[in-house]
Amino acid sequence: MNKPSAIVVGVGAEQGLGAALCRRFARAGHHVLVAGRTPARLETVVAGIAAAGGSAEAVVADATREEDVARLFARAAAPGEGIAPVDLVVFNAGNNRHVPFLELEAALIEEFWRVGCLAGFLVGREAARLMAPLGRGTILFTGASASLRGKPGFAHFAAAKAGLRMVAQSMAREFGPAGLHVAHVVIDGGIAGERLLSRLPDLARDRGEDGLLAIDAIAETYWQIHRQPRSAWTHETDLRPFKETF
Repeated sequence: MNKPSAIVVGVGAEQGLGAALCRRFARAGHHVLVAGRTPARLETVVAGIAAAGGSAEAVVADATREEDVARLFARAAAPGEGIAPVDLVVFNAGNNRHVPFLELEAALIEEFWRVGCLAGFLVGREAARLMAPLGRGTILFTGASASLRGKPGFAHFAAAKAGLRMVAQSMAREFGPAGLHVAHVVIDGGIAGERLLSRLPDLARDRGEDGLLAIDAIAETYWQIHRQPRSAWTHETDLRPFKETF
């Protein structure tokens, strides 16, 4: 029997959500295409998966570039001997920082939109082109608190994330009847990964035990969404630490 395969777009640090997703899918038996912009980081994730007995390969791709996304999915469409076409795709690319509204420039708005929304559209479109004819598969989008509400200093981020949420909703309504499970996961809290902990080293201490979202716990939810029976599909779910206000 051919090994199933998955794509995770937006893989960076080894202790980040993208890498945790790759490890979870590999542990479940998938061959994982580990996609991101930094070759060294991708190879570190792939090496870790291989050391644990899993199967993965690195694909350098900038998800804001249409030709890169098309090349990634062309690779997924011809996975090689013993590997089945992809049945699970996650769009996890994103960036964020605080910028006061009056200091925003058009170029920054466009940059955030390209990473947070346009790239998601490109990945979603190519995933649907590949999987819809097969009548099965899961496409998951990583959202944020800003997908639902804009906060002061984050208009650029909220605009991109809200747009991505609408892409996911439109895809779910169009492709659900064709057998594709499209879901949007709102990450409503800080993630205990390398990016946040390196920038705000005191945050984990201040939040206390389980005050941040653990990357492996988030990855488990993504996997469970993929495994849902089609008679009871989730389109949107939100995840936050038990201490997080909302």
